[in-house]
Parts: sequence; C-alpha cells; structure tokens
Amino acid sequence: MNRYPLWKYLLLVVVIAAGCLYALPNLFGQDPALQITTAEGDPPGQQARARILGQLERADVPVRSAEVREGQYLLRLPGTDAQMRAADELEVALGRDYTVALNLAPATPDWLRGLGGQPMYLGLDLRGGVHFLMQVDMAAVLEQTVGRYSDEFRRALREADIRYRDVIEGERGVSLAFADAAARERALDSLRPDYPELEFEMVDPEDQGARPRLSAALTDDELSEVRNFAIQQNITTLRNRVNELGVAEPVIQRQGADRIVVQLPGVQDTARAKDIIGATATLEFRMVDSGNFPYQGGPDSTPPPGTELFPERGGGYALLEREIIITGDEITDASSGLDTQTGQPEVNIRLSGAGGNRMNRVTGEHVGDHMAVVFKETEIQARRLGDEVIREQVQVEEVINIARIQEQLGSQFRITGLDSSQEARNLALLLRAGSLAAPMQIIEERTIGPSLGQENIDQGFAAVLVGFVLVVLFMAVYYKVFGLIANVALLSNLVLIVAALSALQATLTLPGIAGIVLTVGMAVDANVLIFERIREELRAGSSAQQAIEAGYGKALSTIADANVTTLIAAVVLFAFGTGPVKGFAITLSIGILSSMFTAILGTRAVVNLIYGGRRGVRLAI
Repeated sequence: MNRYPLWKYLLLVVVIAAGCLYALPNLFGQDPALQITTAEGDPPGQQARARILGQLERADVPVRSAEVREGQYLLRLPGTDAQMRAADELEVALGRDYTVALNLAPATPDWLRGLGGQPMYLGLDLRGGVHFLMQVDMAAVLEQTVGRYSDEFRRALREADIRYRDVIEGERGVSLAFADAAARERALDSLRPDYPELEFEMVDPEDQGARPRLSAALTDDELSEVRNFAIQQNITTLRNRVNELGVAEPVIQRQGADRIVVQLPGVQDTARAKDIIGATATLEFRMVDSGNFPYQGGPDSTPPPGTELFPERGGGYALLEREIIITGDEITDASSGLDTQTGQPEVNIRLSGAGGNRMNRVTGEHVGDHMAVVFKETEIQARRLGDEVIREQVQVEEVINIARIQEQLGSQFRITGLDSSQEARNLALLLRAGSLAAPMQIIEERTIGPSLGQENIDQGFAAVLVGFVLVVLFMAVYYKVFGLIANVALLSNLVLIVAALSALQATLTLPGIAGIVLTVGMAVDANVLIFERIREELRAGSSAQQAIEAGYGKALSTIADANVTTLIAAVVLFAFGTGPVKGFAITLSIGILSSMFTAILGTRAVVNLIYGGRRGVRLAI
C-alpha cells in the first residue's frame, strides 16, 4: 500500500498554509502616499501635523488617512494625482525644515502585517521605486583640482624658501608671479619633478613693469582622468550609500559624460533614500582666522584676503582660513555615539594615513587655536511662482562645530555640537559611505507609481495566466484525475513562489515573470515524467499500487538531475549577472525548489490519499 506517514501530511499542510498566508499581502495592493519627516529625521509634532492637514484641506487635496508609523508621518492619498498635488503644496509650505517624499504604502491589514506578511517588491519596470538622474558639477571638479594645486604650490614654495608675488587660478591651471627670473627658475626646478601630470611654461610679460610668471596647466589626458575619476568615485560612493540602505537590486550607472542614473526598485522608505542618496554632502576641516574669533561681522562684510565667511548652525558667522586641512574623502570610518561626559551626540572619525599626517601636522602647529568643521550640501528647494511650483538647487554651507585644539590630533578624533542623535547617525553614514569627489545635483527625480508600469504588469500577468490555463487544460484532458492532481500542485507552486518572493522581500521584474512562466513548464515536466513512468509500469502488467511506487521512485533521479543542473545555471546567473538578470535567477531558483516540492511530495501525497488504501483499483491516467 502507498501511504505517507502523518508527519509528511502535516509538513505539506504547514508549507501550503504558510505559503497562502505570506502570499496574501499581494492581494491588497499599495496606496500612493507621502512620507514626512523633520530635518532631524523625526516625525512632525502634533501642531505641525495639524498644519499639514490644514494646508491640504485649503488646497482641496483629499487625504485617505494620516498616521505616524516607524518614526514617520504617513499620508495616504486616493490616487497619484492627489499625491503629486499634495507633494507640491507641502514642499512649498514646509520648506527645508521638513523632508517630503513620495512613496507607495502597502495596504496590508495590521493583523497580517503583525504576522510578518509583506507584499513582494516590484521593480521599476513594473511598479514602484525611485529614479534619480544626477549631474556631476564638472566645473566644481576642476575648481577643486586647481585649488588643491594652488595650495600645494604655496606650501611647497614656502618650504623651499622661494618667494613668490601672487598666485592666479585659471580654468585648468595655476599661474605664479615671481620677483625675478632666477626665482622662477628655482620654482620650476622644485615643482616639476613632483608634478609630472602638469605642463609647465615660463611666461615673460610684454610689459616691462610686469613680473615673470610660471604657469602650470593640466594636460588633456590628465584633465580627462580627473573628470572620469570624479564620476567613478561618485558612483562608488553612491553604491556604498545604497548598500547602507539595504536596497534590493539597485541600478547605479554612468549616463553620458557627466550624469549618473540611480534606480532603487521596490524601495519603501523613500524619505530615507532621498536623505542619503540625494545628499551631496561634503565635509571640510579649516582653521578659524585667529585674529577674528569670535567674528563680529555680518554676511555683507568683505572678508580679509585668504579667508572665507561661513554661517554657523547656531547663528552668527565664522571667518575661516581659505586653506582646507582635510576633506571628507580622507575619512575611512565614522560612527555615531554619545559623549560619555555630556551625553550629547557625537561622531567618531578615523582618517587615512595621508589625512592623519596632515591633521597631525596642522594641529601640532596650531595648539590653542580654533578649528572649524564645515558641512556643505546641495538641496532642492521648492517655491511657488504664480500657479506653478518650481524647484531649484541651493548650496547650503554652514559651520557645524568650532572647537579649540587642546592637543595635537592624529588619525582618530570626534565631532561634537550636533543637534540630535539622528543627525549624528545620518552624518556618520554619509561619511562612512564615502564623500563625493564632486558636487552633484539631482536634475530628475521620479517615484514610479502604479499607472506607469501597469501595462507591463497586465502583460506579465496575462502571460502567466495564458500559460497556466493552457497547461491546466492539457493536463486535465490528457492525464485525467492525475492531471487534475498535477494542476492542484501547479497552483500551489505559484502560491509558494509568490510567498517566497514576499518573505524574502525580493524584487519582481519582467524577467522575473519570465522565470515564473518557465517554472510553470518545468513543474509540469516533472509530473509528466512521473505519469508516463506510471503508464509504462501499468502496460508492463504491474498493479496500480506497484505502478505508483515505481513511477515516483524511478522518475525521481531524472527529475532531480534535470532540476539540479538548471539550479546550477540559475546560481551562476545570480552570481555574475546584474539587475534584471539577478531577478530572473532568483525567481527561477525559487521556482525550481518549489516545483520539486510540489511535484514529488505534493502530488504523491494526494495520489496516496485517493488510491493508496485501495486494492485492485483502476488508475485514471
């Protein structure tokens, strides 16, 4: 007799029930929503929430629901049009004190969400996700490069005791003036060996009263290298930031000469993504002008030569030396914490070897003086112009910390004076992920909603449905009762695939749907092998029970070999593929495992229930 022990039936029931449970959230869909947080990453207070709802009511924008969830204020809107209108209204009304981000919020009931049920992510080609098109400021890249050479030339000439009159920075190089030709010759001999990437040229002025000059310009090859490095460094930084966010299957790639595309499929916390990915933050350490601390002037005052004026976060202004000690690209690690004495948030920083040496040298020369930390970022701010809402890139620069140098610093130190622990965590994340080699501006930002990918969803669903229906009809007609059993297993297989994708929070793309369709065929193929083996046994004169036992037993090795080899190919695709290829590989791998489970264990259990306890029965196959 073909009978299963009780534990196998219980296992089957538990797996199918869990599959139905975790596949269920996908039936509830997603609501267009807005996520609103303060600049510190906290949800708006009661008064601010009332202000937000009042603003939307005055603008005649309907709101389906409003709630504070997971540290964010979430507004659910009835459609994408209302979502976009609400975003425009609130970005203008709230200003830069709040972050307003588009989102798709799962409509999963609370009881199901409490059990861990979540819908699977959909890729950008289907529905949901964030798209950024970012432009690298190449003019700023060259300006930073030329400025670095200018500072290095000044320092090198001072150390070599070579006097110069002035330094002029150009678009792609530096020009230095000297008192006489002899000083120029000494400067050339001193600088040329250390800067082979520069073209040096001695320029004799036409005016008799003018000084002889030495120009140093980037070669064409070096200019191209600088630009390419800026792009690649920013791509690497963005990848690190995405990894910090834990986004599945991101797309980060270069587009053209100075643009980078960032796609975050299936991202749910778009406010967080906008804060981290959209932040073009850089950090600079500068000495405070020793003769002007504290600085009494205002924003309209002209700073002395060699200094720059920056606003302080707490109010007022600071006069800082123009020379930058180190920037964020010298930071190798950063972590947030609390000061053990004051309990205030802080960021602990570790520098690279070169950065640590520079910090050690400068702070050793300025013990007792003040050093400032300048935080720079580019923000997109919205304002209303007539009936339209326009967005502009605004450069925000502020001094976040000024501290007296108590002792010579090395490669490890800390930043204090931050407003909140959330700010400390965000700053540490940005610094840990790496600083940008060049400023970037978000020139295009899209959160892809349900309507944009609906055609792909419909076509993908139609492909699965048509394939499924045709296979079901064929199996029912050709294999009769056994065909109906295979169809039940096939439906269970689809449920398990959806449940696994949901539980793993994998991203489903169009290639992933192709993987599901392929899996449908493979699942049926396994059943066909089993059923044809049973028919062979019946034709050879075996009894029904013997045919069932032999059919499943002898077909097992063939099914396992075919599926294992396909699984190996899927693993290779996942290991070496990117983006949609990975999505296809994941879906195919899950489908292979679930089809083996349903085709071998599932159908055998049903067959045993129907025929296992009956002698002399005739199989409908």
